[in-house]
Parts: sequence; structure tokens; C-alpha cells
Amino acid sequence: MPVITSVRSYDVRFPTSLELDGSDAVNVDPDYSAAYAVLEADNGERGYGLVFTAGRGNEIVAKAIESYGARLVGLELDELVNDLGAAAKRLVHDSQLRWLGPEKGVSHMAAGAVINTLWDVRAKREGKPLWRLLAEMSPEEIVSAIDFTHIQNALTPEEALEILRAGEAGKAERLAELAANGHPAYTTTPGWLGYSDEKLVRLSKEAVAAGYDMIKLKVGTSLEDDVRRMRLAREAVGPEVRISIDANQRWEVDEAIAWTNALAEFDPFWIEEPTSTDDVLGHAEIRRSVAPIKVATGEAVMNRIIFKQMLQAGSLDVLQLDSTRVAGVNENLAILVMAKKFGVPVCPHAGGVGLCELVQHYSFFDYAALTGEIGWKRVEFVDHLHEHFVEPARVVSGSYVAPVLPGTGAEMLEASRDRWVFPGGAGWVELRAAGRI
Repeated sequence: MPVITSVRSYDVRFPTSLELDGSDAVNVDPDYSAAYAVLEADNGERGYGLVFTAGRGNEIVAKAIESYGARLVGLELDELVNDLGAAAKRLVHDSQLRWLGPEKGVSHMAAGAVINTLWDVRAKREGKPLWRLLAEMSPEEIVSAIDFTHIQNALTPEEALEILRAGEAGKAERLAELAANGHPAYTTTPGWLGYSDEKLVRLSKEAVAAGYDMIKLKVGTSLEDDVRRMRLAREAVGPEVRISIDANQRWEVDEAIAWTNALAEFDPFWIEEPTSTDDVLGHAEIRRSVAPIKVATGEAVMNRIIFKQMLQAGSLDVLQLDSTRVAGVNENLAILVMAKKFGVPVCPHAGGVGLCELVQHYSFFDYAALTGEIGWKRVEFVDHLHEHFVEPARVVSGSYVAPVLPGTGAEMLEASRDRWVFPGGAGWVELRAAGRI
């Protein structure tokens, strides 16, 4: 039986702040980063996971990964990989580590990275990308992977099993369709707040020419600037292309309502993160007050329990799960099944380093095994940093191409990892020598 010998972490950062890639009303100078986890067993097997951050503090998440990983060292890998529900609970409900959350923030994300290393091993053992592994697992096995703690007043195991069994009909055809055609995407590439008007217009036109039927713009610093930028974007893409807007939690509730309605003349499709993602009732009030503009949120929602409350309170038109904010694959399965029960479409958040590579798997699974429909649902795509991964996310004609390599998609190229490990990687050394940082 293979035994886990180590779970190592790496503080990997990329200097995206130099070009203001990723800039918005709150995150004005992000350096896209990954707290990167590598699990190793004595038979040579490896599993990979990561947490996305915006730079400073990435080392804290990396250290937390080591704390969670230490709980697995010396354990039999087969036992964990063959019961991923129990493996996740072992970490999420650790009697001492959970005090740091519980089930929120740095500790929860770190637990998720370690959990995902086990899913990566499982997918590689079965020779499948994660989306296909999940879609081909039995409904019973998916339910066994979900932690129903504190959500059973919204979704019971019996209800989840019924939903997943219903999704079996036509699944084989949908899997073939995804393999052939992929899943539609939208792009935020034109919309960073740090970009000039000229760059906004140019990238918006390029996005439409590349096959996207929705783009997203960051808003929230200046209403005057937002009106100008929305007008330019609408003129650039025409009336048929959807434009969503994203305030990144910048506003108070009343401010969000007034600001969003002031931009209504440009027909925004949704307003994303209009206020704090902890404010369940605030989102519900905003949703009532800005309709028919949709309200979307999720990338910073800390766990399935807050999502449960948002769904119960009618706070969302669009649920935007994030692949690394919660405790890994297991918790995202819970969120997806709850969204299906409440009839709220899922359009995942991506963009940060590794997020496109990871999150695409959830939408592929959602269509194949849960909802059986795509409609206007789109997966976010930003064309940054994909070259650092063993299987880079790809979008062709506005759709994600189905991943084919076994695993979760988290594995980075070792050369990239080593070059950009912070602070001593060669990339950072060179930038300092050149006086750029």
C-alpha cells in the first residue's frame, strides 16, 4: 500500500501588477499568485492543488497548506483516495485546525488545496480529467463525497441523490457533446480598471472577433468613468453582445442600487459582487431593486453555508462558485447540487492564476450530470498565465476546449514554479536587478 511521505507547498507569484492585469476597484495592483501544494507518496505518485491569491499574504496560505498536509503524512494513500468524502472531512473538521476558521478563510482554502491533491491522484489513477471523472461517478459516490453538515435544511442527501439520478438521462450524449464542442465562455480580458480607454475598446472588439458573446467590465471607482467606459464598450461590441459589470464588493447597498441603475441605459447583463459577499440580505435587496439586471456573486463566498443562505433568501440570479475559495472539489459539489435544486444557474469565477484550468471542470460536470442545459451560462476566461500549466486552459471560438489530460488541471510546469517562487525565484531576482520592483 502506498503511503504519503510529504505534502509540500510553494509560494508562487507572478508580477501582473506591472501591467495592471487583474486590476479592479478594490484590487488595484494584484500580483496573481498561487499557494501551490504537491503531495507525494512512497510509490512515486503525486497530486497537485493550489489556492489563488493576489500576492501579499500568499506565504500565509502556503504555510497553512503545510499544516493541513502534515495531517496526511504517513497515511495510506489508497484509503484516502478511495473515500474522498471521509478524506475531506478528516481535514475540514480537524479538531484543532478547524478553530482557525471554522470553514472559512485561509485555513479553509488551504484544506481545499490539500483535498484537491487527493482528487488529482484519483483522476490520474482512473486516467480521466476531473470533469469526466465526476460525471462518470455514480450518483451514490458523488453524494458520499458531499459534506451535508449545516446544509440539510436546504439539501438532504436523499434530495441530492434524486437530483443526480435524474441527471443520468442523456448524460452519455452530453459527455460526447462536451468532448466535441466544449463549453461557452465569456471574457474579462478587456475590462480591467487599470486599462486605458483605447485598450478597452481594442480588446472588446478583439473579444467579439474571437467568438465571445459576453464580456465583463470592472466598475466602482468613479461613476463618471464607468459611464464613459460602458458607452465605449457598448459602441465597440454592439447591442447584441452581453456586457456584465463587476464592482468587487466596493459599494454599500444603497450605493450599489443607485450606481447600477445609473448604468442601466447600457443594458448590463449582471452586476457582480455589488456589496460584501457576506451580506446575504443586502444582495437580496439589491436584486429586488435593480431587476431586470441580474445579481451575481460567489468568488469570495467562504463556504457552502453562506451559499445556502443566499439561495434560500433569493439573493442571487447567478451563482459564481470559485474553484479554490472553498474546501476543494467536495464542497463545490455541494454548492453545484444546491444551485440545481434552487434553479439558480452557475457561471463560475476564473481569471486568477490556475482558476481557468480548475474551474472549467465544474461547468462541464454541471452540464453533463446535473442540469443538462447551458443556455446563457458562461464560464469566465482571462487570457493570463496559462502557459505555466501542464495542460493550459484553451478557448476556441468563444468556448472552453474540453481538458483531456488526467487530473484536476492544477499541475504547474516545474520550470515555471521554480522561476516564480517568491522571493528567490529567478524571475523575481531579475526584476529586482532591473529596478522594476
